[in-house]
Amino acid sequence: MRKLISYFLMALFMVSFNLLAADVTKEQIRGLDEQVQDIKKDVIDLTAELLQLEEKLLFPSNSQVALFVSLADSENLRLDSIQIKLENKVLAYHLYTFRELEAMQNGGVQKIYTGNIRTGDHKLVVSYTAKASSGGEMKRSSSYTLKKEVGPRFVEIKIGGPDAGEQGLEFKDW
Repeated sequence: MRKLISYFLMALFMVSFNLLAADVTKEQIRGLDEQVQDIKKDVIDLTAELLQLEEKLLFPSNSQVALFVSLADSENLRLDSIQIKLENKVLAYHLYTFRELEAMQNGGVQKIYTGNIRTGDHKLVVSYTAKASSGGEMKRSSSYTLKKEVGPRFVEIKIGGPDAGEQGLEFKDW
């Protein structure tokens, strides 16, 4: 009987020790998880700073040009793709995903190109394909003279809308 009680007490001790060890382990895991989350936040912040520094280094403000795409009339148009050429050189080509279109239809703006160009006038040609609300496919193209001066230049390419003209494109300098 003593042996049985002894085994029972030993088993009870082992179970309680395992439960106590499990509690300490859970607390340690929570502490480690918090540390990992802090490190992730620091890495994200550092990455954002590095991207800003990289952009300043690669695209100095005196020669920088940035192109943005937005949708003016999202109900009548579903943008499929866009191609942008500068002086007959393709700068950007993009096929839109459902998520990107949804964001743009809710007022989002896509930064499609950032680069350096010399001062002066440059011919910008924008072509896009889209589906109209009637279901037909549209292919449109329009050109724009980009007047680059010293300092950064930002151009918004707005697709659709009342001021977009025959080709459905409107260019806006910022």
